[in-house]
Amino acid sequence: MQIKIQSLEQIREAAREFVKNVGDNKVFAFYGKMGVGKTTLIKAICEELGVEDVITSPTFAIVNEYRSSMTDELIYHFDFYRIKKLEEVYDMGYEDYFYSGALCFLEWPELIEEILPGDTVKVNINEMEDGSRVVEF
Repeated sequence: MQIKIQSLEQIREAAREFVKNVGDNKVFAFYGKMGVGKTTLIKAICEELGVEDVITSPTFAIVNEYRSSMTDELIYHFDFYRIKKLEEVYDMGYEDYFYSGALCFLEWPELIEEILPGDTVKVNINEMEDGSRVVEF
């Protein structure tokens, strides 16, 4: 699947398209360079899923927990950018999150790649020369 985002004004439309194609998948690993829009897209996806809380990057907390007001389901948003050792992820009990059946959106998954579930959906975000973004999963 490929979604093209011409400008920030189209982010909600892109999030809507993403949500329509989630299927039964639960763990999504977002890959892309710093500043490409991983957090912005995840925020829009969470809003599309009915999260009414303030959605921010969990850079310092590592994980933020949200609840959909539409389905009452939990959504976990991870940012592994600050992880120095895999033991930190073991200590936080990552399995409880990844295998909970809740949606999990992961930023900087390349830092924990060896422990990602086998059915993790890899989401690549690339910035094009014209400033648009292409999301592939």
